[in-house]
Amino acid sequence: MNYLTTQPAHIHTAFLSPQHVAEIVQTRGLPAIFAGLVEAIRADFLRWPEFDKTARVASHSANGVIELMPIADAKTYTFKYVNGHPGNTQRGLSTVMAFGVLADVDTGTPLLVSELTLTTALRTAATSVMAAQALARPDSRVMALIGNGSQSEFQALAFHHVLGIEELRLYDIDEAATAKLMRNLAGTSLRLVKCSSAADAARGADIITTVTADKSQATIITPGMVQPGMHINGVGGDCPSKTELHADVLRAGPVFVEYAPQSRVEGDVQQMAADFPVTELWQVLNGTAMGRSADEQVTVFDSVGFALEDYSALRFMREQALALGIGEPLPLIPALADPKDLFSVLGTAAPVANRQAPVARENHHA
Repeated sequence: MNYLTTQPAHIHTAFLSPQHVAEIVQTRGLPAIFAGLVEAIRADFLRWPEFDKTARVASHSANGVIELMPIADAKTYTFKYVNGHPGNTQRGLSTVMAFGVLADVDTGTPLLVSELTLTTALRTAATSVMAAQALARPDSRVMALIGNGSQSEFQALAFHHVLGIEELRLYDIDEAATAKLMRNLAGTSLRLVKCSSAADAARGADIITTVTADKSQATIITPGMVQPGMHINGVGGDCPSKTELHADVLRAGPVFVEYAPQSRVEGDVQQMAADFPVTELWQVLNGTAMGRSADEQVTVFDSVGFALEDYSALRFMREQALALGIGEPLPLIPALADPKDLFSVLGTAAPVANRQAPVARENHHA
């Protein structure tokens, strides 16, 4: 039975687990999933003015951050719960863990609860590619991938399958992470080059992608690494006091962001003055702002992750689940014969008032 199409939405909510998402990816194929996500995100960015937008709500601690990311248009509301705790891997936990909800605006009915740990990695890579399609040189074939942790395979394969990247120059301070990445990509046609430093990885690259995890004001990319015509895809800097790009790298060319009010607090541009010029990516996509203006120009995408990308990903995954009959019911909301009688769910008309209280045991002292 296809639960997603046979159950009334007001009785149950659909649920997609990590295993369900993996099944969708395996069935459709990773190239098709990335291509579909890129188009879904682009289509929603082109509707940018239709959305009720806000920067994410963050709760910071010494070890990381927990965030809520809401957004809505006239029909659909979504939010994501997501954390970022770089030290989690030492505890056997993921640095990022996430789930999300997709709801009907007219009734408030939660239609879908989904894992978003895998899906966030997929949509983040798809967003990077969408930005690169608009900002990188069309002949880009070599990418430096600095930071080889849990996001790296997704970035590598999205750029390979959708943008045509053929060679990856890899660096991570943790050599085991690079070895893991090389094992996971061994069956692809990508040329993998293990590098000795970030500067070594950047040498000869058309695109530099940074996906480091440490919550610190780092300078992973310095001006001396940047060559004319490069596109910088800064993904790891995504919260206050966490950066990857030297300020002079930001000054090297136009900087593009998702949602400026959020990026100025969380992105690499947090280092810059409040009037430092940035362009929101949706304006490039709809043709109201200039992207790359010359082959020798340096472009920077200061990516922090925005709620609209999760909105797009949740809708996309729900559509795939509906088409494939994947998912299961989640009895999240009570099913009521009388929608005004919530109390009936407890199975009793009134509390038991006359139940005999237990007799207190006397405490005798010698």
